[in-house]
Amino acid sequence: MAVVGSAKSSASPRSSGSSPVVLLRQLGFVSATALVISNMIGTGIFTTSGYLAGDLGKPSLFLIIWLVGAAFALAGAFCYSELGINFPSSGGEYVYLTRAYGPTWGFMTGWVSFFAGFSAPIAVNALAISDYCGHFLPWLKQENIQWTIGTGAMALKLGPAQAAASGLIVVFTTINCLGLGKVARLQNILTTTKVLVILAFIALGFLIGSGHWDHFSMPAVRTSATPIAAQFAVSLFWIYFAYSGWNAATYVAEELKRPERTLPAALAFGTALVAALYIGLNVMFVYAAPLESLKGVTAVAAVAARHLFGPGIAGAFALLVALCLMSSVNAMVTIGPRVYYAMAKNGAFFPMAAKVDARWHTPMAAIICQGCCAIVMTLTPFRDLITYIGFTLNFFAVMSVTSLMLFRRRPGWQKVGVVSFAYPLLPAAFVVMGSWMTVYGFLNQPKVSLAAVLTTATGALVYHTWLKSRAPGTN
Repeated sequence: MAVVGSAKSSASPRSSGSSPVVLLRQLGFVSATALVISNMIGTGIFTTSGYLAGDLGKPSLFLIIWLVGAAFALAGAFCYSELGINFPSSGGEYVYLTRAYGPTWGFMTGWVSFFAGFSAPIAVNALAISDYCGHFLPWLKQENIQWTIGTGAMALKLGPAQAAASGLIVVFTTINCLGLGKVARLQNILTTTKVLVILAFIALGFLIGSGHWDHFSMPAVRTSATPIAAQFAVSLFWIYFAYSGWNAATYVAEELKRPERTLPAALAFGTALVAALYIGLNVMFVYAAPLESLKGVTAVAAVAARHLFGPGIAGAFALLVALCLMSSVNAMVTIGPRVYYAMAKNGAFFPMAAKVDARWHTPMAAIICQGCCAIVMTLTPFRDLITYIGFTLNFFAVMSVTSLMLFRRRPGWQKVGVVSFAYPLLPAAFVVMGSWMTVYGFLNQPKVSLAAVLTTATGALVYHTWLKSRAPGTN
């Protein structure tokens, strides 16, 4: 992929004296789309399928839930496109919820983004890289825990996987501190590699792989006692996590060239491409092996590759998947601090997050704080961490799409054609689906759901206790 921006433009101070140091508009369509793709294609597609196989049991449901997730993500991307062209500022949901519901809600979504939107997904992706590298170095697998503190969803786990994941986070945090131009170049290379690996796996699997179509009629013994309807709703949190990232370009809107054109195009094209890849990849997983062989497996792509091509090729593929997941870590390390930066500029986050390094033009303090939080989150149980992410992000995405229906009443509001078609069908469907997931999440995963609620409530408390007096409002 082509690179937009350069290390030189990113690293050279643009102002002197008392003039503020600002972010630069240096990202075009290719780089913005690369951020969307890299944020979406990550741990979710390379790990959740094994757990879904056990939770749902039937190949038909296994594939249907990925189709539902694709429709959900596309609906969200179209709605966010309309929000983005009307509010072309970095920050994503923070900007939309502040404008719609006031600064408290804006702060809460940024607070949640810090924990569940970026730090936790960075930790999950880094842990998944350890699991895939465990194909060569078994001691790196998450199952090799040395110490456990606590039980259940509140347990903390520490071992070689957590140590390796933390080291990887430190590397990408450091790279992101040294200029967006360098990061964009690295991101484009990693994203291209990621897409090519998935396309090659799908094509070679059907052409020369030892799979069988009979697998699509072979159910697995379910590992969940929850009724199918309720389990489907809860499993959608895993799917939501896998598809999360369709809104990635909204977080760097302030650094996009011609955001009114670049933003909608990047969101729509990136989301559609990833949805097609996900469905093709999951069809390939079932073609490669029966669900019974896949259920409960974290490194599900490596297992599928072993069934298709043998252990030698499976090892090479596991290494390539680890490389692909590095792209996701890098993308989220890049995007998250731009949310905190946008909030802090408005007096709605801790002031240090608004500081842009004069030499590198990066929000360095925000990047470092996010990295530290992600390292701590590598200690959280993998499955619970994914459910926590899906539950929390889904809630705020629903709030954002709901705000779109409020904003549309304003005179002069720019409308996107696909959202206007049969309006309000698209945003209403997104809100109904998201609300259904939230209700079943509370009923079936109460501890993890409570952790998500506490994260949100703590954000409101922090805002009203320390930051409300500093916030100038929604300007």
